[in-house]
Amino acid sequence: MKITFLGAAKTVTGSNFLVEAAGKKFLVDCGMYQGKASQELENSDPFLYNVDEIDFVLLTHAHIDHSGRIPKLYNEGYRKPIYATKATCDLCSIMLPDSGHIQETEIEWKNRKRKREGKPDLPPLYTAEDAYKCLELFEPVDYDDIVDITDEISIRFNDAGHMLGSAIIEIWATENGKTTKAVFTGDLGNNDLPLLDAPTMISNADYLIMESTYGNRLHIRNDDKAEMFLNIVSETLDNGGTVVIPSFAVGRTQEILYEIDKLKQEKGQDPEFAKKYKTIMNVPVYVDSPLAISATEIFKKNTNLFEDEIQEKIKSGDNPLEFPGLQFTRTAEESKALNESTEPCIIISASGMCDVGRIKHHLKHNLWNPKSTILFVGYQAPGTLGRTIVEGAKKVKIFGEEIAVNARVEYIEGYSGHADQEWLLNFVYSFTNQPKHIFLVHGEPEGQEVLKQKIEENPGTKVTIPEFGQSFELVGETPVLLERTREIAEFDKEILRMDVLDSIEQMKDELLELENTVKEENFVAQDEEIRTLSEKIREIQEQIKSMIR
Repeated sequence: MKITFLGAAKTVTGSNFLVEAAGKKFLVDCGMYQGKASQELENSDPFLYNVDEIDFVLLTHAHIDHSGRIPKLYNEGYRKPIYATKATCDLCSIMLPDSGHIQETEIEWKNRKRKREGKPDLPPLYTAEDAYKCLELFEPVDYDDIVDITDEISIRFNDAGHMLGSAIIEIWATENGKTTKAVFTGDLGNNDLPLLDAPTMISNADYLIMESTYGNRLHIRNDDKAEMFLNIVSETLDNGGTVVIPSFAVGRTQEILYEIDKLKQEKGQDPEFAKKYKTIMNVPVYVDSPLAISATEIFKKNTNLFEDEIQEKIKSGDNPLEFPGLQFTRTAEESKALNESTEPCIIISASGMCDVGRIKHHLKHNLWNPKSTILFVGYQAPGTLGRTIVEGAKKVKIFGEEIAVNARVEYIEGYSGHADQEWLLNFVYSFTNQPKHIFLVHGEPEGQEVLKQKIEENPGTKVTIPEFGQSFELVGETPVLLERTREIAEFDKEILRMDVLDSIEQMKDELLELENTVKEENFVAQDEEIRTLSEKIREIQEQIKSMIR
């Protein structure tokens, strides 16, 4: 068996792995890059494999960073099966066309600019119509069933607990009379996520390809995050402000609805709790994302995948995705009306990283307001607007306009759909027979290095953090690193060039922000402020030195 890492290598998005085994070539995931401008440009680059030679695709789940380039694959001639769970197929039926619509909208905006510069128009990566066409290739697979793809290759999808329909995929391939087993985790969920069951523990594998998003961090536990949520929201509403929650349309939105429903039903005796509960109970909660609304309907149709306790509640007539005060805003006019109202409320809107969609309008109308709160509940990739706000930017640009960040900014990490370091390690330790070798993907380098060291504290367990384009022959405890193809080597150089340009643009923005801070009329140079500014300048100088090296 041979694996080539063509995405999510030392980065969190763009999952795409080419597997060659038992005379077949197949993909595990075919996702889009999201975040940095340099990475997003890679979405339109040619695939580094012959699409005609791909025999089938295994899709771990519907999130766009795992599924988003499937329509591009279709446009380039792919017509063979895509295996995924039924819920993943259902979600892709709304998420991929929505992604196509975003591609069309964004290229239209870019082409207007190109036209002014005298440049020719560019086509979208794919259209909503392209995305609808590729859905004919999806073949639903049930959890726990072993499916024989060929006489030599079998697969099994197991619940990953990350989002509705997400899967850990086991692959058995028999070559020359010997069977090798590889396990791809996709994205692993937390053990205590609302609504969903905990990830399935796998008993054995020869090789494990595991996500590492939070490899160096621990989430707050469920009770803590619920209390934090209650405090943040009630304080903002008492202050007459709006709570804006940038939320991923699929997964996080439904979990937040569940959390609010739970809070609305608790009748605690503590007077302080009762006061906060009453505050939340008396305000409207808006879900302002057509995609999130459609996804919530799909969640309601797949309640058999919810944890047992939730299923019992639903059977009794209490659906946690429905409660008094919940309103869905479908049209653009309804969305705009939310920003014209002065009534305190909660607005849940996509996208979760604030790069596209209606959330940008809500940020534009609330970021400047000290009464409002922007409450983040999911991972923010480097280079995204969400990450910039979370990291403390004083000003951001939205639709070309500079907006001051005066609102309260909070981040409850415990709502992330990704396992933290503790649960990633628990997943590794749960194997009855430890894998011969572990590959860490879907993570930032710092977190991956920490997780690697933690895993290797267990004697005999070896870990590799693969680079983009590296291929490994899976033999023994030390997989053999194969020589890169010429196409991958050239592509690697282009990635490096784009990363350097991206870093230069980032530093230019940081320097401009520093210059504007010092130039402000009310700026008084206190000792502490001078130290902070000096440290920031030194950081930028070190970045420049590093780039030169």
